[in-house]
Amino acid sequence: MRCEKPHLNVSSAICAVALQSGSNGNCIYVQAGGTHIFVDAGISGIEVQRRLGTHGWTVPGNAALLISHDHSDHTRCAGVFHRKFGCDLYMTRPTHEALERGNRLGKLRHVNFFSSGEAIQINDVCVDTFPTPHDGVDGVCFVIEYRQRRLGILTDLGHPFEGLKELVCSLDGVFLESNYDMDMLLRGPYPYPLKKRIADPSGHISNAESAHLLKAGFDAGLKWAVLSHLSGENNSPGVALATHHQIAGNDKPIFVARRNEVSEIFTL
Repeated sequence: MRCEKPHLNVSSAICAVALQSGSNGNCIYVQAGGTHIFVDAGISGIEVQRRLGTHGWTVPGNAALLISHDHSDHTRCAGVFHRKFGCDLYMTRPTHEALERGNRLGKLRHVNFFSSGEAIQINDVCVDTFPTPHDGVDGVCFVIEYRQRRLGILTDLGHPFEGLKELVCSLDGVFLESNYDMDMLLRGPYPYPLKKRIADPSGHISNAESAHLLKAGFDAGLKWAVLSHLSGENNSPGVALATHHQIAGNDKPIFVARRNEVSEIFTL
């Protein structure tokens, strides 16, 4: 469900908001009870403060920051989040090594390492990690579970890999990649190698692929979905929603995370 006036201190609820979503920068904020989690840090600290402020929130001083993979639209401000906001960093060792080689983190106090596929315990919240075939270094996606409610943050997926449909069907709510419309990609201005990279099995999920996953998810009890990581050149909110409503159903609660503004607040 969507919560028009959420109360984030309700301990039985997960609340989530996309602060930005797309190749220009990604960051999702989640509160589960008293635990605060950022997923990825592709926008500036100033923008985080401003966008949280539109909902009357301030940046929590004890948040965890989960990094999905090494691409800059997910990591460019990870060091800032760590130093400015005091976020505890969580990433895999290969992701950390890739970022260190590029000198993209700056000075860090400590990093909490996890292996792709293992669960992370943050206070009373369990975060399951799942390896993805996206072309980043050791990429993962996340499922945040609190009080038997499961929120998926599933972007940069590569393709609908084995087990992904079953994963979506296990969720209560999801931020799901819906990167491109195939016709817009083929007719668009990108050079062929970039088009191929996007549509390849290590690239991104299309609107149609996402829609078929969500159709199965809604049939299994998914409460809502937020289309995420939309391309600015090869997609649009209207096109993405039209495809999803055609395949998954016109009555389904499907929303879009925007490329340059904060989303509504979603609760479970």
